[in-house]
Amino acid sequence: MNIIKKIITFLKDVRLELKKVTWPTKQEATKHTITVIAVSIIAAAFLGGIDFLFNYLIDKFII
Repeated sequence: MNIIKKIITFLKDVRLELKKVTWPTKQEATKHTITVIAVSIIAAAFLGGIDFLFNYLIDKFII
């Protein structure tokens, strides 16, 4: 099999597999996007708070 036939076969297989995918609706994608953003903001706030606390403790007691 030459390289062109392999590429064509690969692309046909990709197309068949993509037809099997269950794509989310617009509402589901929006809901999941908002959830990811909210969790990211919460994690950033938590880690930022921990960083601020450790910096404060280091400045207060060590330096």
